[in-house]
Amino acid sequence: MRRKNPKVRGKIAFSKYFQEFKDGDKVTVIRELSIPANFPGKLQGRTGQIEGKRGRIYIVKIKDQEKEKKFLIEPIHLRKIKVLK
Repeated sequence: MRRKNPKVRGKIAFSKYFQEFKDGDKVTVIRELSIPANFPGKLQGRTGQIEGKRGRIYIVKIKDQEKEKKFLIEPIHLRKIKVLK
């Protein structure tokens, strides 16, 4: 994912920017290209679990190889996953 569609380039969806998550929600990391990301590029497309919140940024627990790591990610870069029971 290197470019956005020309019609939406530079635009930010406020609903995504102010979305709320609960502890334990499953999310995937999808980088918003209009805003600089403060996390490694290798996280693009990875899934994890919300562990908490620090200010307006969420703590996401992601399994990297065999280790569980915690990353601080803004909500605009996250999408909720529906979990089937």
